[in-house]
Amino acid sequence: MISVVLCGGAGSRLWPLSRELHPKPFLTLPSGQSLLEEAYRRAAALPQTRKILTVTNRELHFKAAEAYQAAGLNLPSAYILEPFGRNTAPAIAAAALASARAKGPETPLLILAADHLITDKAALAEAVTQALDLAGQGLLVTFGLRPTRPETGFGYIEAEGRRVRRFVEKPDEAQARAFLASGNFYWNAGLFCFKAGVMLEELARWAPEVLAGVGASLDSAEGRADVLPLAPQTFAAVPDISIDYAVMEKTAKAAVLPCDLGWSDIGSWSVLAGLYPADERGNHVFGDQETVLEDVRNCDICGQERLVAALGLENLLIVDTPDALLVTPKEREQEVKKIYNRLKAGGGEAHRQHRRASRPWGSYTLLGQGPRFKIKRLEIRPGASISLQRHHHRSEHWIVVSGLAEVTRDDEVFLVDTNESTYIKAGHKHRVANLGLIDLVIIEVQSGDYLGEDDIMRFDDAYGRFPAALGKPEKRGAMIERDGISKGKQAESVGGL
Repeated sequence: MISVVLCGGAGSRLWPLSRELHPKPFLTLPSGQSLLEEAYRRAAALPQTRKILTVTNRELHFKAAEAYQAAGLNLPSAYILEPFGRNTAPAIAAAALASARAKGPETPLLILAADHLITDKAALAEAVTQALDLAGQGLLVTFGLRPTRPETGFGYIEAEGRRVRRFVEKPDEAQARAFLASGNFYWNAGLFCFKAGVMLEELARWAPEVLAGVGASLDSAEGRADVLPLAPQTFAAVPDISIDYAVMEKTAKAAVLPCDLGWSDIGSWSVLAGLYPADERGNHVFGDQETVLEDVRNCDICGQERLVAALGLENLLIVDTPDALLVTPKEREQEVKKIYNRLKAGGGEAHRQHRRASRPWGSYTLLGQGPRFKIKRLEIRPGASISLQRHHHRSEHWIVVSGLAEVTRDDEVFLVDTNESTYIKAGHKHRVANLGLIDLVIIEVQSGDYLGEDDIMRFDDAYGRFPAALGKPEKRGAMIERDGISKGKQAESVGGL
C-alpha cells in the first residue's frame, strides 16, 4: 500500500497562528509534534505501508520534508508538488496517476489528510485492513465516522449497509440531530482507500477534464523520481473541485466503512484550544509565553513571544502573534475566515506568512519597513545558501552580525566577516553562502521603489525551486532565469531568496 498524505490548506480558520505558507498541518500540538509529523507517524505505523507519498504545495515542500525528517522514519518517501491549490480531486488524481505509472494500476492507495488528528491508532489499523479488503473488490472506500454529537460543521454520508446512498453538505442543527438519531449517517472525514486503477477509471468517466489536466501536468513535470513538480501552465487549467463532487457522489463503486478513530479535523480555535487542559475557571491557555489572568473565565488564549495579560474578561478568544492580534467572542470563532479574506483581498502579507518565514536555507525575520525600505534578519544554516538571483527594483545592504559569509556579486566571489558589510546594487546577480559551522546571521537593508517579494529572478537554486517556482502571475510578475536565459514565465510570489 502507498499511504498518500494530502498537505495543504489556506490557513484561514486558525488565523493568525496559521497562514497560507504555514497552514494547519504545521501547527504544533501539545505533544510537541506538528499535525503533519503525526500524520507521517500514523501512516508509517500501518504494517501495509510501503511508501509515503505527500501531495503538497511547491512552497511547502521543504517544510514537509523537514517534518518528515523530524519524525525520524525510514520509509521511502516521495512528493508531488502543486504550483497552487486545486482541491482534493486533482491532488488525488495526481497521486493515483503517479502511483499507477510507477507501481501498476493494482496498487492500493490510502488517502490521509495531514491536518486531521486520529488518536485511536489501533482502530485505524483495523479499519485500514477492512478497507483494503473492500478496495480489493474494486470499490472506492470512504471512511465514515460514527457521529458523537449533532455537528453542523461537517459533511455527512448516508449509508445503506456498505453502500453510499448519498453525500450531504453541512446540515443545520435540526438535520444534524435527525442524522444522529437515525444511526445510518456518518461524518465524512475525507479518508479513502482504493486501487489506483479503479480511481483512474472513475475519474475518466466522471471527471475527464481533471484527469486530462493532471496527466498533462505530470507529463510536463521536470524533477526527480521522488519529487514531481506539476507543470503550472497545464495545472492552471485543471478544475478546482473536491473528490466528493468529482467522483464519489456519482460513482456506483463507492462504499462506506463505519469506524471510530478518535478523529478530529482541528477545524476551529475551540477544538485546538480544547487539546490543552483548562484551568479552574475554564480557560484554555497555550503558546510559548507567560499569560497573566485576573478574573478571567471561559477564554481561549494563545500568546507568542510576549506576555499576555487579561483582566475581567469572559468567553473571548485571544490570539497574539508577533505581527497580528485576534480578539473575538468565542461564539464567532467560525467567522475568523472573514478577517483572513479581507487581508488577502487587501494585497498584504499578513494572510500569507508570519513575520518570521522559514526558507530551505534557514529563515528570515522582518524587523521593520516603511516607504522605500525594508529590514530583515537572515539566518543561514551551515552549508546552505540563498539562490543565485537578481532584483530589478531594489538594492540590498548586507551587514554580517555573526559568522563568515561567502558573497557572489556578478563575477566576484569574496568573503565578508563578522562586523563587515557589503552592498548589492539593483540589477546585479548575487548570492550569499554559509561555509562555516555556525549559523550565519545577516541584517539586510533593502531600499528601492518596489520591495515586493516577487521582485526576484532566479538563475540557480540548490533546493529545486527551479522550475517548480514557475506559477501564476502576481503583482509585477518576476521573471525566472537559469544560466542567464529568461524562461519567459511569470512567477508567483515565492517569499524571496
